[in-house]
Amino acid sequence: QYVIERLGQIAGPEAVIAAGVGQHQMWAAQFIGYELPGTWLNSGGAGTMGYAVPAAMGAKVGRPDANVWAVDGDGCFQMTNQELVTCAINEIPIKVALINNSSLGMVRQWQTLFYESRYSNTDLHSHRIPDFVKLADAYGCHGLRCESPEQVDATIEKAMGLDDAPVVIDFVVHKDAMVWPMVAAGASNDDIKFARDLAPTWDREE
Repeated sequence: QYVIERLGQIAGPEAVIAAGVGQHQMWAAQFIGYELPGTWLNSGGAGTMGYAVPAAMGAKVGRPDANVWAVDGDGCFQMTNQELVTCAINEIPIKVALINNSSLGMVRQWQTLFYESRYSNTDLHSHRIPDFVKLADAYGCHGLRCESPEQVDATIEKAMGLDDAPVVIDFVVHKDAMVWPMVAAGASNDDIKFARDLAPTWDREE
């Protein structure tokens, strides 16, 4: 949440943000203060993993003077990261904020909350496999890594200053960060939770 909030503040309201699908998508919707139309690109209910990079690429071609960011997760990014080759060859300098929690975060969140932490095919055990900084370099991009809150601002600002090729920032975050508020499948909106096992107290007449 902190990474995405700072990205929105540093990139500014005129930046175009494209998001993939999952926790990073929800955080990008919640923690960036959009002020202008056409600056939030999202696959919405379609749930298209891999949407962020090609959407950002199209936005940059359509608005070459705009500051265009793809906010992606490490799962989504591996669906379409090969399109960075297209960006590098055709001089489409998008920037990718990769929220890397070494897992398929949204599914993991549901497994944690509703399936007694029985994790199935959500822990990517990446240990830098792939190493996204090296991958970015192999694709002709600038690869940066950020591993602490103290590095966030400087890393984003460094990326903002690189316009000769695409930029990929590997933001290493904790796998148990969750999206709130949320409503469980099949539950009423009255049962919304704003943290684990915590719900609002409603003022209402019974």
